[in-house]
Amino acid sequence: MLLIFLILGTRVAYLQIFESERYRTLARENSLRLISIAAPRGEVYDRNGVKLVGNRPLYNVSLVKLGQSKEDLEPLVQRLSQILNRDPEAIWARIDDPSLRRYERIRIAKDVPLEIVSQIEENAVNLPGVSIELEPMREYPYDSTLAHVLGYIREIQPKQLEQYNDQGYRMGDQFGQDGLENTFEQYLRGEKGAVQFEVDAYDRPIRSLGVREPIPGNDLHLTIDYRVQAAAERALAAAVQAAQKTGKESRAASAVAIDVRNGEVLALASYPAYNPGMFAGDVRAAEAEEVLTSPDRPFINRAVQSSYPPGSSFKMITAIAALESGKITPEFTVHDPGYYWLERMYTCWTYPRGHGNVNVEKGIQVSCNTFFWTVGKMIGPELIAKYATDFGLGSKTGIELNWEASGVVPTAEYKRNVVQAELDRRYNPQFEALEKEYGPLIESAITDEEKGRLTREMQKERARIQAQYDRYAWELTWRDYDTLNMSIGQGYNAYTPLQLANYVATIANGGTLYRPHLVRQITSPSGEMVYEYQPEVLRRVSVSDENLAIVRKGMSLVTQHGGTGFGVFWDFPVPTAGKTGTAEVVGKDNNGIYVAFAPVENPEIAIAVIVENAGQGSATGAPVAKEMLKAYFDLDVQENDPRAGRVNQ
Repeated sequence: MLLIFLILGTRVAYLQIFESERYRTLARENSLRLISIAAPRGEVYDRNGVKLVGNRPLYNVSLVKLGQSKEDLEPLVQRLSQILNRDPEAIWARIDDPSLRRYERIRIAKDVPLEIVSQIEENAVNLPGVSIELEPMREYPYDSTLAHVLGYIREIQPKQLEQYNDQGYRMGDQFGQDGLENTFEQYLRGEKGAVQFEVDAYDRPIRSLGVREPIPGNDLHLTIDYRVQAAAERALAAAVQAAQKTGKESRAASAVAIDVRNGEVLALASYPAYNPGMFAGDVRAAEAEEVLTSPDRPFINRAVQSSYPPGSSFKMITAIAALESGKITPEFTVHDPGYYWLERMYTCWTYPRGHGNVNVEKGIQVSCNTFFWTVGKMIGPELIAKYATDFGLGSKTGIELNWEASGVVPTAEYKRNVVQAELDRRYNPQFEALEKEYGPLIESAITDEEKGRLTREMQKERARIQAQYDRYAWELTWRDYDTLNMSIGQGYNAYTPLQLANYVATIANGGTLYRPHLVRQITSPSGEMVYEYQPEVLRRVSVSDENLAIVRKGMSLVTQHGGTGFGVFWDFPVPTAGKTGTAEVVGKDNNGIYVAFAPVENPEIAIAVIVENAGQGSATGAPVAKEMLKAYFDLDVQENDPRAGRVNQ
């Protein structure tokens, strides 16, 4: 017994003499809390200083686990559930997150109203470890306007946290999920600050020991013109709704405007859209799921992520290819009786009326299919594909947005691959099922007679399937009708609205293909220049100035008397050039397309519009382009517009 007391006494003395300072330090550290302070994200402005994205303060409810067991936390969770009007299981899911460290704050609720804040403060004694945190929240003052360009933020996802863990991100941090919020995350995010508190046994702050202020993120200054963007979005919604009233099944549309002089994107709109602000707050899973699974697919940026047959808006490519080949001249004419004959009759859109004698300029003006079928057959698909590719069609532009589609410039190889894939999809399962059905039967047949009968049945069925396969396999080869379809923008042609706008911009500016871009400048919180974009020339297209001028003249005639766009632009005060398009969609109403540039002399802006399943481009796409041009040229400025009276830059 004495020995035991001697050992205990020696140990106590050792701790008091040699370890006292260590334990005083541990005790002091247990009473200190270092709380990070979220940095405001950089703000986003349009080309004229209109704030498109900002920040506002919001209140979050957080919890620090003080080592309590689940039984100890149960009453606290129930109280929070009642105050927040939230399912206790949702709160437990936050608390039980295995990635959290002890004493790390757990965000229970985000963006709670002031009455909730008051209730929590009044019940602080019964809510140990619960605190209210103030942080900046993303604010989108124009709701869904420019949603697909701006993107949205929400709490960093597990895979993102794993990828960016070495860059200081923690669970609960905000992270750009799409659009520019994602592409420029590292510029926008800012640098966290911190405050150190001394706390009591209930983790309640006693006094502040110091603060390191957060550093806001950098600001983005875009090429977007808010007024053109807003006009595009209003007009797209109106076009879809007007088409629906006439019985069309239209549900979506998109539009792009580009400065032809430098590739700056003035507007990039996709309808329907979503409100990115819904993700900045404490969005419920059900609310997010409703938007994410909507049949209208509002999260798809159709201007960049969807590709479409361009219809007659492609005819300038066929005209350029024919002129450059030397097989036609500006004086070359085709007599259009209203149809074209190649093994069968192909009717022009005016059939039974024709356009009479048509040269290349008139062919563009009246959108004469017969003219372009004729010259397309003369020059062949390879030459058409060459110039389509030269103008950037069928290739990603490299704009600063995710998930950009490439589109398709048709070739014989592409068609073969598509048809072969369809043959394999349709018939391989039938051949496999046949083998699976008859193989075991033949193998288990007892007599040669039975085996022979089953073998003949299988061969007969295989021959039947093979005959169907062979009939469709005829499509593996490029045919003349594929060339006819290609020459008028049908068939396998598929391009994004952004590509169409950029190709028209290249025609308008005299043959310089720029890389479209959305960001002009990035500035620090103090206003210092961090990054400034310079126009990037991708190439000079291999087309003569004379032939580009001929095509521009044909496009200018579209909006004049006799042109397919005259009905919309007859009273427009600024001379504009355009091209209507009506693209066939299998099993659905046609897509309405319109491309344009203006002014005709010294062009500044190029536009592409697609209204899905809405009918003719002259009736659906052209009015949208007109509204965008009115906004660009300040022809209809509203008094409450944020930039009334501004000058285009």
